[in-house]
Amino acid sequence: MVAPITQECLREQAAVRIRTARPDLAARHDLTSYDGLTAARSDMTAEGGAGTLVTVVLRNFDLAQWVRDTCVFALGVGPQQAADWRTSFTRTAFLAGNPAQLRERFPFAHIADDDSAAWTTPGPAARTSSLRRLLKLFHAPAGLPARPDTLVEIPDGHRPSGRPRTRRDLYVATAECTISEALVHVNHVLAEAVLDGLIAPGDHLVVHQVPRIVGLPARLAKVRVTTEKHLPGRLKAAAGLTEEARVA
Repeated sequence: MVAPITQECLREQAAVRIRTARPDLAARHDLTSYDGLTAARSDMTAEGGAGTLVTVVLRNFDLAQWVRDTCVFALGVGPQQAADWRTSFTRTAFLAGNPAQLRERFPFAHIADDDSAAWTTPGPAARTSSLRRLLKLFHAPAGLPARPDTLVEIPDGHRPSGRPRTRRDLYVATAECTISEALVHVNHVLAEAVLDGLIAPGDHLVVHQVPRIVGLPARLAKVRVTTEKHLPGRLKAAAGLTEEARVA
């Protein structure tokens, strides 16, 4: 059975994200309407650099590897840091650099095994200001390269007792989406899924790159909702994580 993704569904997903992270914003705006969601986003933008930030240094980008390590990093974030980061809507800055050359100078919370990427602990933006002054933003204007569906296995660390391994599908919409934009979209979906307990050690994710996320064989548990670039007043799903299925 195909699960339709309607404008009403997308508005509700966007509203749930705001209510979860910032109940104060939800109280000020009518999140059932496009205009209300836009006003809430404007309030977030007006807050500028306040709040909690994670900084990621990228040497090169492979989507499947990066998905795995993003989950590993998020699984290692402590409860209070997770709460603070969630309040800031899992705000993350992506910089271009070589973690192998920086690991002695900056205290990274997680570094990929191949040194392709490194993550700082969530904290005040001022804490990573020297790193962000040193490096430029990761700029990748090309679209995601085509690739077949890819299975990503999250390392089987300390899985919660009694929680079975689960499998979810991660969809990434590629139409009119650059690598830089995809990083942002997928980062929010994965980080918030981990913080909400939807992804745990030992879980499997199947990454699908599709032109657009429209009708899927399973319902989405997490969706990255953005505006349609050429259709004012309409929303689209930029990335989405399905509800779970038991891993055999």
